[in-house]
Parts: sequence; C-alpha cells; structure tokens
Amino acid sequence: MDITIHSSFLPHDDPDAALKFYRDILGFEVRNDVGYEGMRWITVGPPGQPGTSIVLHPPGVDPGITDEERRTIAEMMAKGTYGGVNLATKDVDATFDRLQAAGAEVVQEPIDQPYGVRDCAFRDPSGNMIRIQQLP
Repeated sequence: MDITIHSSFLPHDDPDAALKFYRDILGFEVRNDVGYEGMRWITVGPPGQPGTSIVLHPPGVDPGITDEERRTIAEMMAKGTYGGVNLATKDVDATFDRLQAAGAEVVQEPIDQPYGVRDCAFRDPSGNMIRIQQLP
C-alpha cells in the first residue's frame, strides 16, 4: 500500500497573521489562497516538499457544527489546545533562535525530552501549537 500525508488542517482566526507566520517566519511556500464569502483557506508547505501541505482554514465552518461547538472551538484556540502540528529540522537550536528573533511566540525553548527527542515549541497567531523536533 502506498499512502502518504498530503495535507493536514489547522484553524486560523486571522488569515493575514497566519500568512505572515507560515510564509514569512517559517519560510513556507503559499500554494493556494482561496476566499469564499469573507473567509480564506490558505495552503502552505515547506519548499522542496510539494506533496506535503498545511491548509489553514476558518474554524467552525464545517456543516453540522452548532453555535455552542463554535464557541468551544474559539475557547480552545484561545488557550492553544485545539490544533497543532509537529515539524522537524536538522538544527532545532538554530531554528529556535531564528523563529524567536522573528517574533514567534515561544512556548518551550529547546530541550532534550526524556523520550529521546530534542524539541521546542511555539504558538502560531491563532494559538495552534507548533512543535519542532530535531531530526536524528
């Protein structure tokens, strides 16, 4: 079986701030930017990896979501507990320094985890957790 990860989804509550973070701070390519009825879906991905993307989407627009569920999603996003993604780099310390200098919100400085991974963490402008691990 030949299955790959094509895209994952993270919510955004400010498309321009999300674009600045993923494009200007993380250095991702913008692959698509689609507007519809005042909302925007922005697809970004790492250069050189055209088959892997993150779709930044408006939260709570899926059919069948209630107003109460939308409020819960907004509350969880504000706390940083709704969405997240793990990224990887060859040099987590240098990546941390670059992102911190660019103004990204630091959650955790680089640390050697007890489970054998060195990583750090940031939040994107919508509160999503962005963990960055060092490649072995």
